[in-house]
Amino acid sequence: MQHMYGAILGDMIGAPYEFDRGNKTKDFPLFSRGSQFTDDSVMTIAVAEALLGLDKDASDDMVHHEVSKSMRIWGRKYPDAGYGGRFRNWLFDHWKPHPYGSYGNGSAMRVSSVGWLYGSLEETRRYAKLTAEVTHNHPEGIKGAEATASAIFMARTGASKDEIKDYIIKEFGYDLSRTCDEIRPTYHHVESCQETVPEAITAFLEGTSFEDVIRTAVSLGGDCDTLTCIAGSIAEAFYGVPDIDKLECRGRLPEEMLAVLDRFEEATDRKEYGFLDGTVLKEAMKMFNNDRTEKNLYTLLAILRDSFVWVPCNAILSEADYAEVEKAVKEAGDNLDSLIGKDFTNKDFVRLVPDILQNGDDFFFPVFATAEDMGEYGEHFSKVQKHFLECMVLARNNEKGVKGIVVNAFSEPFVLTVDLFDATARISSRFANAEVESDE
Repeated sequence: MQHMYGAILGDMIGAPYEFDRGNKTKDFPLFSRGSQFTDDSVMTIAVAEALLGLDKDASDDMVHHEVSKSMRIWGRKYPDAGYGGRFRNWLFDHWKPHPYGSYGNGSAMRVSSVGWLYGSLEETRRYAKLTAEVTHNHPEGIKGAEATASAIFMARTGASKDEIKDYIIKEFGYDLSRTCDEIRPTYHHVESCQETVPEAITAFLEGTSFEDVIRTAVSLGGDCDTLTCIAGSIAEAFYGVPDIDKLECRGRLPEEMLAVLDRFEEATDRKEYGFLDGTVLKEAMKMFNNDRTEKNLYTLLAILRDSFVWVPCNAILSEADYAEVEKAVKEAGDNLDSLIGKDFTNKDFVRLVPDILQNGDDFFFPVFATAEDMGEYGEHFSKVQKHFLECMVLARNNEKGVKGIVVNAFSEPFVLTVDLFDATARISSRFANAEVESDE
């Protein structure tokens, strides 16, 4: 599977021809010395990393916070990637940055990860809007991000080009009636969503392969790296990316960007095959509980080894932050209702300590296939999604000396005893890019 390479390749291949430096032709070297990533790729990576770290129930404010934080971190790592003036000011603002009403095409060029991560058009459009709003909160900026992410989602889920075109016209009102031959002669460098996203989508609709979409987009000219980034992100979802192009892309990226790409690819593969939402794990548990054979046990252990599970945790404040809370309660006196809705900003990191279940004299580390599987028990805890191998490390190192991990303790439980931890960790992952280690 290859996710986000299309956007980054589009950026790289289009970069030498930005500012109308090309000859408006499809006949050019696909890769050259100037085929390097720009701000489009940096922000694509930043948004992807932010979304990978979010819980599925994250609030709008939390999405805004994490996306903004990640963009500022990555942007400051690569300060000379070619940012626009207003975005640069936002990026290096020493105070809390605010959106600035932009309708620039930056909201659309960084959104490709959204098109891969979510299971419905509704979710896809919600997160596209949220990633845009941290800077590009103008209606046109939001529309550009939503349209691009929607096209990616539809392309990867089997929609035809006609279906994608009809949806984009109906939902976003873009004019997709012109052909690329009609656009090309008068098209020039412009950085708005209104005059970049429709052209990028048109290039995708006319292209006959991933490479042909890229060449068609570059041939239009204009803000070539961004236009081709957007077109390439949709083309990848529809056609895939040739391995040779993927290798060219990887050879032009630093290790820290490759690490995010690999994490993203693994996460989306796991999601597609049911390893993130608990679907596969619950089916394997049901199969084993109904027929406790050695074969079914091995299947279950192999699936556990690759799964992400939910862990109930107690939120522990630092002594300084706890003192602040106690002070606020004391000052409120009998009027505790005055604290409702009051903001409290912690100065130190909140420690999340996994809960431990006790059965007689034995202790067990509880995990759940989904957050919903915790039921009423889960209402008392913060919920964190972790890789199962990481949970084995936490369980083994717990001071209570747990007997094992119990999966879905309150429905159809399965207990993995400590003596099976090593055998589970040694099972080969079915995901080529899996990098989670057990540290055992």
